[in-house]
Amino acid sequence: MSSLLIKNARSIVTCDDRDRVLENASLLIENGVITYLGTGEKEADEVLDATGCLVYPGLINTHHHLYQTFSRNLPQVQNMELFDWLTTLYEIWKNLDGEIIYHSSMTGLGELLKTGCTTCFDHHYVFPEGQTGTLLDAQFSAARDLGVRMYASRGSMDLSKKDGGLPPDSVVQTVDKILADSQWAVETYHDPSPFSMNRVALAPCSPFSVTGELLRQSALLARSLKVRLHTHLCETKDEERYVSERYGMRPLEYMESLGWVGPDVWYAHGIHFNDQELRRLAETGTGVAHCPISNMKLSSGVCRLPEMLELGIPVGLAVDGSASNDGSNLLEELRVSYLLHRLHSSAKAPSGYDLLKLATRGSAKVLGWEELGSLEAGKAGDLFMIDSRRLELTGTLLDPKSLLGTVGWKGAVDYTVVNGKVVVRQGHLVTVDEADQTRKAHKAVADYLART
Repeated sequence: MSSLLIKNARSIVTCDDRDRVLENASLLIENGVITYLGTGEKEADEVLDATGCLVYPGLINTHHHLYQTFSRNLPQVQNMELFDWLTTLYEIWKNLDGEIIYHSSMTGLGELLKTGCTTCFDHHYVFPEGQTGTLLDAQFSAARDLGVRMYASRGSMDLSKKDGGLPPDSVVQTVDKILADSQWAVETYHDPSPFSMNRVALAPCSPFSVTGELLRQSALLARSLKVRLHTHLCETKDEERYVSERYGMRPLEYMESLGWVGPDVWYAHGIHFNDQELRRLAETGTGVAHCPISNMKLSSGVCRLPEMLELGIPVGLAVDGSASNDGSNLLEELRVSYLLHRLHSSAKAPSGYDLLKLATRGSAKVLGWEELGSLEAGKAGDLFMIDSRRLELTGTLLDPKSLLGTVGWKGAVDYTVVNGKVVVRQGHLVTVDEADQTRKAHKAVADYLART
């Protein structure tokens, strides 16, 4: 048995059903599970003195494209919207291989860990010929080396340019190949146990890069394997026009006709749902991953988050692909989301604490992972800590629940703990040589971009 005691924290923001904040308290994690919160004395194998620290549940990222980490800040795409942005970048992404996926995942996941994220869902859907199994294996290897919870996906595309889609022929596959590999990925990597470190969802890319047959068959396969379903939907008006012209339906109507609604489904973005569609999402328990920075950068629009929350739609927070962000920082996403919706919705906007809960409890619900998202006995030992005794936080401590939205935190956190293990200590990654990994990643990205 291994145990970790977080001792004498200034404030533990639990995000539990009672919205408790425990002052001058401690938290004990045994075998990766929280077993105690309170002010009593406890013993443990390792003790962290949390005097002066704010302790929060680990943040949960509900939509990412880690492979895009190595196509960030490219001058040629900075002023493009989604469709042109994608078609330009596919010419780079078609050169992906296992080494690039490993180092881009190490970079993106490492940044997430350093900014308080403990669980990451990644939507990988670009599989150049001959690279299928190699890429998911590289992602899980990176996650294992860092110590982060990894919720990967077997994404897919079967509709190339010649058939009316966006991706080039070299990164699409047949429906039969995709379904066979999807089953293999679930059987190989998916661990449904409550405190798993590896899970897998099935995630065809989008209505403009996959066929209806792939969507229908993926839904059937996912439900037979008892895994979740994910895709992009209602991200742009271009997508809405594409689906309407090609299929004679609005995007959600089209997806529902193929079996894509329900509590085992969540969509990335969900910007352009109308009132009736929002009610349908609420009725069916279908979730949404909210990606505000990506939506702003690509000029896609503003998600109707206040209405979603009022209706009870499951919503989580996400950073989206690094190339449309250009970072992997959920703390930044949390504050930007708070500010965006204050600007757009005024008094109806979610509070800073609402946004924290969106990134924790909300994200856990979207992923169907009830053991995550709050600090209470029986939940996963996933958390992060920020030392409040800093100049930057002076005068901010009246409301630690809202602080991350209203004030924000700009740098690395002091500690991140996943599954009861310290993976970030004093702002640096613990399980890898961060400087050495950075050097290797710089070389890998230069070699990768030189292939184009």
